[in-house]
Amino acid sequence: MSSEIRLAFAHPSERSEATAESGPLDRISLRDHIVEIEIGAFQAERGVTQRICFNVVVEVRPLTGPIDDDVDRILSYDRVTEAIAFELADERLNLLETLAERVAERILLEPQAMRAFVRIEKLDRGPGALGVEIVRARQQSAPVRTEEDPAPQPELVYLSNAAIASPHLKGWIDQLEASGRPLIFCVGASDAPAPQTAHKMAQRRIDLLAIEQNAWVLASKDDRCVVVDTRTELDWAMKNGQTCVWAPSKIVLDAVDGPSAQPRDSVALAAWFAATFDAGEMIVIGADLPHDRSVPLRSISVDTATL
Repeated sequence: MSSEIRLAFAHPSERSEATAESGPLDRISLRDHIVEIEIGAFQAERGVTQRICFNVVVEVRPLTGPIDDDVDRILSYDRVTEAIAFELADERLNLLETLAERVAERILLEPQAMRAFVRIEKLDRGPGALGVEIVRARQQSAPVRTEEDPAPQPELVYLSNAAIASPHLKGWIDQLEASGRPLIFCVGASDAPAPQTAHKMAQRRIDLLAIEQNAWVLASKDDRCVVVDTRTELDWAMKNGQTCVWAPSKIVLDAVDGPSAQPRDSVALAAWFAATFDAGEMIVIGADLPHDRSVPLRSISVDTATL
């Protein structure tokens, strides 16, 4: 085996040494850190966990002066494992490449970190380990940790099918938009029966898609309503005054700590979604409130509402 091939499969610490461009840097490493998570783009990888192995090397700026056995002067190993844990808990991901990129970026926010080697391998998807390795370096002007501006609190509004069909719909949207708060509509499935199957995961996807079909029905009734399915697009919409209709499949299926509510209990599902925004309230028009509420909910009758 040539030295290049051997080095390609060696631990990232050897690759770090071989690719050093200047004087030697100090390194800390994490070897064979195995966690069990749900990840993957294939349907067979949804709803199941698999073992993922992390090997990480961080090149750090050499210290000046004595260490004095002071843990606060060095980059702690805990920062590496915490970066991994944070990104795993943030959302369910499809690609190891995405996870590696995010872990490296988080590590490089540490003041001492200069370059990060992140190797991630799936241990249960084939006869061997299937993985990816990336190398990322701190930019000349490294980003500084800053507190992001707080996201605007949206007004979450659940509309029953009777509300969607009501001639008062446009007037309600006018009044809700007049509050000046970002507006997100949630809906349930239409009254038409959805296909039924004995397969639990398949039925869940069918029921989520039934909700999304009804989201498009609502969007067709008012051009201000835009169907969105990702948190990134929702965040952009809230900052730019766009009224949204939530298509739940991606956010529900990608959630690390997903909802206990089933898609058929669409008001409870919408309440779970409202809680992910720390919403102060959710208006429910034309439907009963769920028994288990994580946010204060306000019910408005579809026939008598005067928002």
